[in-house]
Amino acid sequence: MIKFFKSVAHEMKLVTWPTAKQNRHDTMTVITSSILFAAYLGALDWLFNWLTQKM
Repeated sequence: MIKFFKSVAHEMKLVTWPTAKQNRHDTMTVITSSILFAAYLGALDWLFNWLTQKM
């Protein structure tokens, strides 16, 4: 078990962590993509609802 934790600690030292600027950029990309996808799905939902009411 100790060998496992030593191995984990060693691997964590090798990880290249993103900078704060990269984190902000990636977070904004995810938020923007989520909003655009939600708007797209909302528009499709509205369209299909409108079409089914016209039938």
